[in-house]
Parts: sequence; C-alpha cells; structure tokens
Amino acid sequence: MYENIAILALAAFAYSLVAGRLSRGLVNGPVVYLVFGVLAGPVGFGWLVLGMGSEAIGMIAEFTLALVLFLDASNADLSVLRRVLRLPARLLLIGLPLTIVLGIGFGRLLFPELGFLELAILATMLAPTDAALGKGVVTNPIVPEPVREGLNVESGLNDGICVPVLFTFLALASQSHAGTSTGEIALTLVAEEIGIGLGVGLSLAVVGAWALRHAWSKGWIEENWIGIPVVGLALGCFALTQQMGGSGFVAAFVGGLVFGSMVGECKHQVVEGAEGMGEVFSLLTWVVFGAAVVMQHSGMVAIDWRVVLYAVLSLTVIRMLPVFLSLMGVDAPNDAKLFIGWFGPRGLASIVFLVIVVGEDLPGENTIIATTIATVVLSILAHGLTANPLAAAFGARHKARSANES
Repeated sequence: MYENIAILALAAFAYSLVAGRLSRGLVNGPVVYLVFGVLAGPVGFGWLVLGMGSEAIGMIAEFTLALVLFLDASNADLSVLRRVLRLPARLLLIGLPLTIVLGIGFGRLLFPELGFLELAILATMLAPTDAALGKGVVTNPIVPEPVREGLNVESGLNDGICVPVLFTFLALASQSHAGTSTGEIALTLVAEEIGIGLGVGLSLAVVGAWALRHAWSKGWIEENWIGIPVVGLALGCFALTQQMGGSGFVAAFVGGLVFGSMVGECKHQVVEGAEGMGEVFSLLTWVVFGAAVVMQHSGMVAIDWRVVLYAVLSLTVIRMLPVFLSLMGVDAPNDAKLFIGWFGPRGLASIVFLVIVVGEDLPGENTIIATTIATVVLSILAHGLTANPLAAAFGARHKARSANES
C-alpha cells in the first residue's frame, strides 16, 4: 500500500512542476497520467499493484467524481449562463438525450447480443463530456466566449444529469437479471436515492454556504485553509448521502449548484482554492485507470472491430450529429456547430461509471468494459492532441469572419 501511495504522490509532484508547460502543448495531464499508469502497472514495470475490484480504487474514483461534480456545479456562472443559456440548454436538453438514443441505436446494430438496458447503460456511460480533456478549448480566449462557456457549462452539468439516468437503467437491469417481473421496485429505489440525494445536498449546501459566508465576513478563515471548506462540504454531501442510502453523486451535484448560488462574494476564492485538490484527485484517477483498468481488462475482454468502430462512432456521429441537430436555429455558423460537436471528450465520468457498472455483474459486462475503455482511451488521444491546434484555427476563422462583417 505504501509503495502505491509513494508512487502516486511522487507522480503528482512531478507533474505539478510541468503542468503549465504541458497545458500549452499537445500533451495534457490525462494523456501523461494514463501513459504513466500503463507503464507503472502490472503489465509495465509492475510498480503499481492495483486491482479494478479493490475498494480503494472505487473510493478514489467515487470521491473524485463527487468533488468534480460539486466544483463544476459551484463554478456555474449564472450571469454568463443567462447570456449564453440557449447554447448549453439545447446541448443538455436536446443533444444529450439524442446522444443516448443514438448510442443505443448503433449499439443495437453492432452488439445485438446485448439487451436494451445494457445498451442504454453503455450509451449513458459514454454520454457525459469532460472539459479537462478539452482545456485548451474552454480556457483559450481566442475561442468565442459563447462557445467556450457553452462547452464548459455542458461538461459541468451533463455528468450530474446522467447519474440518475444511469442508476435507473442499472436498477432496471439488475431486476431483469434477477428475474423479477416488475421494475416498479427498482424505480422506487432509484426515486428514493435521488430524493435522499436532493434533500441532503440541498440541506448541507444551504447550511454550509451560510456558515462560510458568516466566517468569511468575520475574517475567521485563514488563507492556507481557504479551499478546505469546499472539499469538506463536497465529500460530506457525498459520503453522508451514501451512508443514508441515497445517491451521493446527486447530492454533490445539487449541493454544488446551491452552494455556488448562495455563498456570495467569497465564491471565487474558496472554489478556486479547492480546484487544486480536484486536479490531483482527477489525475490520480487517470493513473489508476491506466494501471488497473486499461491493460488488465484489455487482456480479459475482446476489443474487436465492433468495439473500435463503436468508440469511433461515439466520438463522431453519436456525439456530433445530435449536437448539430440541437443547434439548428441557433445563430452560429456550421463550423462552430461542428467544432462544438467534436469537443465532446469522454473522461472522468465515464471512468467512474465504469467502476460502478463493473460491480453489477451484468451479462454483457465484458463488452461494456471493452467499449468504454476503447472510447475513453481514443478520446484522450484524439481530443488531447487536437484541442490547442483546432482551438487556434477556429478562433482565427472567427476573428477573420468578425473583421469582414465589420
């Protein structure tokens, strides 16, 4: 255990020294950490001894997603959101459901051995996007603000939206696999999980935001503790809800939305102070993914041409066509719609969903694992390598177009 901790800690230290330099190039954090995880894992040098089914792996992945959900929701800038609401609203309310539906449709063609619920689970696992893989897009000022903020808001909210959808499909699939004739019990359990999550997340966020505002106004919070309240509240929402039998991810997402809207003038400082911890957790999850999932499971499950084709379709047609359709009627050129459609990288949420699904013992589990691994790895490479170059090219075209119009 201590050897694993030492390797992970030193890897985080080493990356922190060059993170800024790498962010301006073609290779980003997830790429570096994934490659490091593969090399350090059992099929590489054997430094990291990790198992996909271990409790520690699940906890790291779950805590990471809970913290990221809370931070993303807290970061939602309502003033900016109101200005660009039409874009993320269409992406989330039209594009996201269409992505899941299209994913199920292509899954039926390529994986006829999977049942409808298994295909729905796979499609939902691969629907949420990860802004970290496209950081060169959402942080690049040359990209028009509506596009940057639209993608940022979409990636910050779609994983939270997909959580109850995935849990509903999982509950129905578990009931079906167990031979139960009705899904009413399963849906009732999901409703209870979501309800508990909503209640705990809302309550803790209201109390936490009030307490933090009061402490901030009194000057009680020292600078070196500035990010800890957010991390503590995020993980508290998650863990307490899980203990009560609810969905901790729903609680983290709702808690973040409420906290961000109530905490007031200190929001930027406290949330920014917690983001470093979120980055560390995220990158450690990528290492674990490379060491304990990619290579180990790639040797156990069949990654055949159907899996690779679905992964390619997931990043192109399954993502880009719904985005294009959802933005019909929006005053944006076609290249902007294609640009938004392409930058739908799959990452952290899909990894955590994979960890959750592995323990469900579904009949089509091997196909789901293989397809998720292939899609995430392909996304890391494709989106990581194209983020900065395509952002620069798109920004230049937009600037030239604006100059011509003026």
